[in-house]
Amino acid sequence: MIYDLSGNHPLTPMDPEVPNRLVRLKELGLGDGPDPLLDEFARRMGEVTKAPLTMVNFIQEDHQYLGGLYAGPELPVALRMGLSGRTFSREHGYCPHVVVRRKALVLDDVCDYPRFAGNPVVDEIGIRSYLGAPLIDRTGVALGTVCVVDTEPRPWGRPGLETIKTLAAELVAQIHAREGK
Repeated sequence: MIYDLSGNHPLTPMDPEVPNRLVRLKELGLGDGPDPLLDEFARRMGEVTKAPLTMVNFIQEDHQYLGGLYAGPELPVALRMGLSGRTFSREHGYCPHVVVRRKALVLDDVCDYPRFAGNPVVDEIGIRSYLGAPLIDRTGVALGTVCVVDTEPRPWGRPGLETIKTLAAELVAQIHAREGK
């Protein structure tokens, strides 16, 4: 676990729901491989939000998996290459916070928030703004997140919050529809 510079706050929160999430993801066939439908959903999120990087992220015990990914052509090559494996540590990024909090998170400029400014994604890949919402399925399990990020500060504000929450609800409905087939 990584801590902020004051040593007071873990940057990655404890996640007691992991065992239930892993069972539910397996039941749904999610979180262990790329999914063209989730990639398409991520691409649509990019269109809606005009964000260069959008993801459908499933939080595992010790890592995160990008089941859906859209990386726009304007992103730096190093950043695009870093996402090619679709897997990265739970300490990288803000989605683990969203899953544990079970609430959307809006960071217009991550550097304005000491707790989030120290995250490795800021220095390693240049993330400056984040907008994410949890994917809470019909069983009450937070499966992961939908999120959009930018390498520049973005004034997401209330409209961004409502947009990401709506997108999360749409994706949960799609996941439930697939489950019934």
